[in-house]
Amino acid sequence: MNEGVESPEVTRERVLERIREDARFVLAAHEGPDGDALGSLVGMQGLLTALGKDSRMFIATEDLPLPYEYRFFALDGLITAPPADIAQRTVVFLDCGNIDRNSAGVLQQGRHLLNIDHHHDNTRFGTLDHVVPGASCTAEIVWDLMHGLGVRPTAEAARALYVGLITDTGRFMYENTGPRAHEMAAELIGAGVDVQDVYRRLYEEMPAAKIALLALALGRMRRFDSGELTLAALSAADFRDAGAEDSYSEGIIDHLRAVQGTKVAALVRELSDAQGGGSGRRKVSLRATDDDVDVSVIAREQGGGGHRRAAGFTTTLEVEPLIEFLRGALAAQLHAAGRSEIPLDLRSAPA
Repeated sequence: MNEGVESPEVTRERVLERIREDARFVLAAHEGPDGDALGSLVGMQGLLTALGKDSRMFIATEDLPLPYEYRFFALDGLITAPPADIAQRTVVFLDCGNIDRNSAGVLQQGRHLLNIDHHHDNTRFGTLDHVVPGASCTAEIVWDLMHGLGVRPTAEAARALYVGLITDTGRFMYENTGPRAHEMAAELIGAGVDVQDVYRRLYEEMPAAKIALLALALGRMRRFDSGELTLAALSAADFRDAGAEDSYSEGIIDHLRAVQGTKVAALVRELSDAQGGGSGRRKVSLRATDDDVDVSVIAREQGGGGHRRAAGFTTTLEVEPLIEFLRGALAAQLHAAGRSEIPLDLRSAPA
């Protein structure tokens, strides 16, 4: 919507001005919100509340309940339908690289649309786009805006921002982890974050069904093209057999990514229909192990997006055609001359 791309330094000042001037807000993130989306949402709510603003957090009904590891978030005043006065409110989209990734199209009717994000492939759909690709996470941008407005985070807001930080940096192990991420962590811990409690909630106390689903996924691991592509596909029946919620697949891809020789890891999960059967739609998560492959380019070919090393998309392709697409897209970036047609398949059962 904007007429030109301004620098983050310029857009930061414009966002600060908008926050100071406007009185009523609605906050939203992408569908299927993850740790950074939720952390940014709660952190921004804390910022606006501290300034005395009338602000509401929006999460669509279909995205509730949240994944078990995020259910400790305080979501006081949460709304699941856009307010009647949406045209008089400023809508803040957080961690949303593409407006189509938010299920409530009516939010586009807001008085102003602030697009606050760190994805390098953000489509810049706002009336004001504050996109900072160099930030480790969107929560870091919210933290920076707090500094610009002289707001100290409450313990709850600090914990939320910390969750956004550690989940999007892979507990400070991903390439987007820089000095500023550690500065942010130190400040948030000083504001009251109980690090041990956060880690326990996010990475321990796993439901048994999550482990059962992980076992199914690892049993279905397949490798292609000398192991450059490591992939596992889970059907709706797999989730049902394991007694697992859709969100229980979180973290499985990190095991695939860790396999020696992998360039790109892919987790394919079939979405369930209203009756619990297969819907024919699949969510695909992609992770690259280094900068030799930009998985956001692959995701964009299927209408998705993300980061250079972490991206995803939704598709109606069946598993085998999907695998062929991924192999071809990977080869296009790694091997101009093409790829090996012989898969290194570690499974004994058919796909």
